[in-house]
Amino acid sequence: MTSKNTSNILLIYTGGTIGMIKDPKSGTLKPFNFDQLLERIPELQLLEHHIDVISFDKPIDSSDMNITHYVNLVELIESNYAQYDGFVILHGSDTMSYTSSVISFMLENLSKPVIFTGSQLPIGDLRTDAKENLITSIQIAGLKRNGKTIINEVGLYFEYKLYRANRTTKINAEHFEAFASLNYPALAESGVNLKVNETALLTTHKKKKLVVHKDLEDAILIIKVFPAINETSLRHLLQTPKLKGVVLETFGSGNTKLDQWFLKLLHEAVQNNIAVVNVTQCSGGSVNMGKYETSEGLKKIGVISGKDITTEAAVAKLMYLLTKKLGKKVFRTIFETSLRGELSLVERY
Repeated sequence: MTSKNTSNILLIYTGGTIGMIKDPKSGTLKPFNFDQLLERIPELQLLEHHIDVISFDKPIDSSDMNITHYVNLVELIESNYAQYDGFVILHGSDTMSYTSSVISFMLENLSKPVIFTGSQLPIGDLRTDAKENLITSIQIAGLKRNGKTIINEVGLYFEYKLYRANRTTKINAEHFEAFASLNYPALAESGVNLKVNETALLTTHKKKKLVVHKDLEDAILIIKVFPAINETSLRHLLQTPKLKGVVLETFGSGNTKLDQWFLKLLHEAVQNNIAVVNVTQCSGGSVNMGKYETSEGLKKIGVISGKDITTEAAVAKLMYLLTKKLGKKVFRTIFETSLRGELSLVERY
């Protein structure tokens, strides 16, 4: 007899280390046959959920992810949305924060869990982290209370913690604890028990219909400010043909150089309808333009405050909003407003 808290989960493999196994003869890594998933991870049979698996026709390295792949992914979710209670996306860890952030904006009114996970070691490795990440991600995607899903947003699970995906950054290439969410608490933690931080979850409206956005803009640059940045280089970057958006990584709480040429070039960019977003290059913390003289000028010329958004989410939000044909003031207001939980609701000082 099926319990009302049993879930149908769709596992989508896009590529990445988690889907690789080591050839015992050559020692090289090769793609894992997910038809043999239960053979490799028999523990999955202990779960009360029903699991189906589909893969990208050609699994790709996460470094090669682009708009086409993002659209393919949301279309898989869209076409299977009614049949499944939750989705687990297997993805390479290198760009997982970028992809999961973009997907969070593409899926409006999401009322089911979409959980990204991966691993630092292949699924067939003796010391792999893949099994725990995969098993717990499926458990999280299947969590229900009174027949209704508990997590209803895009999450990223890695090494015992579930984070809001658009709050994450990959911070380590070698440790199992590869991701961090420094400006927002974990949504759930896996220990002896699976503990959900329900006060941190997004509030969802189950009756609202899912809206899938498939138009994205990729004419975007990330420009990291450093003390010796020069006028020629910055001008060259800001005059990139057809440039639509810039994520400007600044010092501390949003500070930059006071040189007039610096502000002049940014002002020209803003006047040329290039959306310039100020984010801090610090791992944690928030932009607060106007707190110091070194950020007051940016505020005056129309640079958008990224507040405590991550660089990955800032890129994703620009990709999403730049296709909407919004006026400058409206664009700025919407960017500085939390749409998918990517910004803190209270200004940080």
